[in-house]
Amino acid sequence: MTEQALNIFGEPLEACGFDPITGYRRDGYCYTGPDNPKGHTVCAIVDERFIAFQSTVDNDIATPRPDLAFPGLKPGDHWCVIASKWYEAYLAGCACPVNLAATNIRALEAIPREALMEYGVDLRTEAPDDTAAPEGVTPPDYGEDPSR
Repeated sequence: MTEQALNIFGEPLEACGFDPITGYRRDGYCYTGPDNPKGHTVCAIVDERFIAFQSTVDNDIATPRPDLAFPGLKPGDHWCVIASKWYEAYLAGCACPVNLAATNIRALEAIPREALMEYGVDLRTEAPDDTAAPEGVTPPDYGEDPSR
């Protein structure tokens, strides 16, 4: 039996976003594992300040990169970001909101729970349109253990 990845509540990881489609594997989820060494585990709801800050730390998330299937982000997009990059923004006073139910439990390896909770939004009962899986799409099962 395979186990699903967990969110920071210890529940099955929820989708982060499908418009634009996010996730290291471009599957809508903030999964991680050996193929994702930087840990794109935080489901950020990016805002202007966060996007601007990232460009100051050599992480341009606004410019499209078709070679990486990266559309470039705009305020309001839900995107799986590198945990250490979100925490760096937090320490600089530039953190953006986080969808807690779609943030991988592994983000806690780089970010104190209190920081995530401070910026956390709980979308478990009411998901915005861009986090709803398209009709006929079911969450992928990568056979991950709960720590992935």
